[in-house]
Amino acid sequence: AKADKAHEAEGGSSTGIIGTLEVVESDFSKGLAEMIAIEESAAASYDTESKENAIEKVTKEQDVTYKTKESASLDKAVADLTSDRAGVQSELDAVLEYLEKLKEQCVAKPETYEERKGRREAELAGLKEA
Repeated sequence: AKADKAHEAEGGSSTGIIGTLEVVESDFSKGLAEMIAIEESAAASYDTESKENAIEKVTKEQDVTYKTKESASLDKAVADLTSDRAGVQSELDAVLEYLEKLKEQCVAKPETYEERKGRREAELAGLKEA
């Protein structure tokens, strides 16, 4: 009977060790499941962010391409308009110069007092001689 009791005691301690090991295994399994869930969530988040970044990168590259083309066309337009403006300005200068020449010929200038006096005296002298 004593031998049976000794075995029972040993069986109880082995149950305690096995029970402890089962608790440790349960804790490790639970921790592993949590880590796997966290890792999968992080991986999904990373994939989503990577896809969004790739789309944004392509969009920005296209924006750069289109804006570069637009900038080049605007630079060309500025150059064309600058040369057009230079030509029109030279035409305008020539027309204004011609207008000044016409004004000199067409606009009557008032005579000064000395000019009228001299002309009148010459006229009176001509009448006295006649």
